[in-house]
Amino acid sequence: MSEPSIFTRILQGDIPGTIVAQTERVFVIEDISPQAPVHLLVIPKTQEYRDVAELAAGDPALLAEMIATAQRVADERAGGQFRLIFNTGADAGQTVFHVHAHVLAGELQEKSLIGH
Repeated sequence: MSEPSIFTRILQGDIPGTIVAQTERVFVIEDISPQAPVHLLVIPKTQEYRDVAELAAGDPALLAEMIATAQRVADERAGGQFRLIFNTGADAGQTVFHVHAHVLAGELQEKSLIGH
């Protein structure tokens, strides 16, 4: 079995993180290096899937739940307007290989979304 990801460790309370919403299968945290006024991460509670392509093939219902959760937090924090970004692979900026979606809203900063 692999080591727990940073996201799993946040969920378990082993390291600090601000959980702002959750369902039975998904949780949402604030990004520690925000690239927009609203920058949240929507994360499955399982770390079974490394990226969105694996998740889509393995559990499309969980992917749909992630998107519905992203919409819900964007409705609450940004009037429902948001960008949803999945980095897939190291060359695309993925640094944590536990699938997650970035929810960004408001005026985006100039920095790129590399990392996570």
